[in-house]
Amino acid sequence: MKRDKPAPIRRDWISKSLAGAVLGFALALGASALLAALTADMPLATRSQLAMWLVPPVWLGVLGGVYFFTSGLRAWGWLGGACLVLYGGLFLAGAL
Repeated sequence: MKRDKPAPIRRDWISKSLAGAVLGFALALGASALLAALTADMPLATRSQLAMWLVPPVWLGVLGGVYFFTSGLRAWGWLGGACLVLYGGLFLAGAL
Protein backbone atom coordinates (compact mmCIF):
# COMPACT_ATOMS: atom_id res chain seq x y z
CA MET A 1 0.00 0.00 0.00
CA LYS A 2 1.44 3.35 -1.07
CA ARG A 3 1.18 6.24 1.35
CA ASP A 4 0.80 9.76 0.04
CA LYS A 5 3.22 12.34 1.36
CA PRO A 6 1.59 15.07 3.42
CA ALA A 7 1.35 18.43 1.73
CA PRO A 8 4.33 20.62 2.52
CA ILE A 9 3.86 23.67 4.68
CA ARG A 10 3.50 26.72 2.48
CA ARG A 11 6.33 29.17 2.76
CA ASP A 12 4.12 32.26 2.85
CA TRP A 13 2.61 31.63 6.28
CA ILE A 14 4.83 34.34 7.76
CA SER A 15 3.55 36.85 5.23
CA LYS A 16 -0.04 35.87 5.94
CA SER A 17 0.53 36.05 9.69
CA LEU A 18 2.07 39.50 9.45
CA ALA A 19 -0.74 40.73 7.21
CA GLY A 20 -3.30 39.45 9.68
CA ALA A 21 -1.52 40.95 12.67
CA VAL A 22 -0.65 44.36 11.23
CA LEU A 23 -3.56 45.02 8.89
CA GLY A 24 -5.99 43.14 11.10
CA PHE A 25 -5.14 45.50 13.93
CA ALA A 26 -5.62 48.48 11.62
CA LEU A 27 -8.99 47.12 10.53
CA ALA A 28 -10.01 46.51 14.13
CA LEU A 29 -9.14 50.08 15.10
CA GLY A 30 -11.00 51.38 12.06
CA ALA A 31 -14.07 49.32 12.91
CA SER A 32 -13.90 50.68 16.45
CA ALA A 33 -13.74 54.25 15.12
CA LEU A 34 -16.67 53.53 12.80
CA LEU A 35 -18.74 52.20 15.68
CA ALA A 36 -17.88 55.23 17.80
CA ALA A 37 -18.87 57.54 14.96
CA LEU A 38 -22.15 55.73 14.31
CA THR A 39 -23.17 55.75 17.97
CA ALA A 40 -22.43 59.40 18.71
CA ASP A 41 -25.78 59.85 20.48
CA MET A 42 -24.92 57.24 23.16
CA PRO A 43 -23.38 58.28 26.46
CA LEU A 44 -19.59 58.47 26.24
CA ALA A 45 -18.98 55.74 28.84
CA THR A 46 -21.11 53.20 26.97
CA ARG A 47 -19.83 54.18 23.53
CA SER A 48 -16.19 53.99 24.55
CA GLN A 49 -16.64 50.56 26.16
CA LEU A 50 -18.39 49.19 23.08
CA ALA A 51 -15.72 50.59 20.79
CA MET A 52 -12.94 49.25 22.99
CA TRP A 53 -14.38 45.75 23.21
CA LEU A 54 -14.94 45.57 19.46
CA VAL A 55 -11.20 45.56 18.74
CA PRO A 56 -10.19 42.04 19.97
CA PRO A 57 -12.89 40.03 18.15
CA VAL A 58 -12.31 41.86 14.86
CA TRP A 59 -8.53 41.59 15.16
CA LEU A 60 -8.58 37.90 16.06
CA GLY A 61 -11.19 37.18 13.39
CA VAL A 62 -8.98 38.71 10.71
CA LEU A 63 -5.89 37.03 12.13
CA GLY A 64 -7.61 33.64 12.06
CA GLY A 65 -9.22 34.11 8.66
CA VAL A 66 -6.10 35.31 6.88
CA TYR A 67 -5.01 31.72 6.21
CA PHE A 68 -7.89 31.25 3.79
CA PHE A 69 -6.11 33.51 1.29
CA THR A 70 -4.23 31.60 -1.38
CA SER A 71 -1.04 33.60 -0.89
CA GLY A 72 0.51 36.15 1.40
CA LEU A 73 0.48 38.73 -1.37
CA ARG A 74 -3.27 38.38 -1.78
CA ALA A 75 -3.74 38.73 1.97
CA TRP A 76 -1.74 41.95 2.01
CA GLY A 77 -3.58 43.23 -1.06
CA TRP A 78 -7.13 42.52 0.10
CA LEU A 79 -6.61 43.58 3.70
CA GLY A 80 -4.71 46.68 2.61
CA GLY A 81 -7.53 47.56 0.24
CA ALA A 82 -10.07 47.06 3.00
CA CYS A 83 -8.05 49.37 5.25
CA LEU A 84 -7.90 52.03 2.54
CA VAL A 85 -11.65 51.85 1.98
CA LEU A 86 -12.42 51.93 5.71
CA TYR A 87 -10.11 54.79 6.60
CA GLY A 88 -10.97 56.68 3.42
CA GLY A 89 -14.64 56.46 4.32
CA LEU A 90 -13.95 57.59 7.87
CA PHE A 91 -11.90 60.51 6.57
CA LEU A 92 -14.57 61.57 4.07
CA ALA A 93 -17.25 61.32 6.75
CA GLY A 94 -15.19 63.57 9.01
CA ALA A 95 -14.81 60.92 11.69
CA LEU A 96 -11.00 61.08 11.71
